[in-house]
Amino acid sequence: MAVAPLPRAPPIVEGVINVRGTLVPVLDIRLRFGMSPHPPTLDQHLIIANSGVRLVALRVDRALELVEVEESAIESAASLTPGAEYVTGIVRLSDGVLVIHDLERFLSLDEAREVDGAVAGRAETL
Repeated sequence: MAVAPLPRAPPIVEGVINVRGTLVPVLDIRLRFGMSPHPPTLDQHLIIANSGVRLVALRVDRALELVEVEESAIESAASLTPGAEYVTGIVRLSDGVLVIHDLERFLSLDEAREVDGAVAGRAETL
């Protein structure tokens, strides 16, 4: 899927995609974790997620499976990893650890406003 540029969007936004008629911003979550940007490749995946009031797409290296966990299995991230501001919970699985990110906190209020304005502006040009 082609990611279209999104002028006036904050740096965390790579662009926008059209998902069933809805413009969805693609977030570069590597920036939030202090990692260097990685250029998009054809073998990467996009995960569409609800981040509160908006849908977002997260570019990931790969998605292997969908895992459903009981809410009671989620441990508070604050007790296990203090200071991890974008992590809301951790689940211990038989083959590793699942980190649950707080997507609502990935964008600051100013960034969220910029994204909303940029998406609205892009929608007007289509």
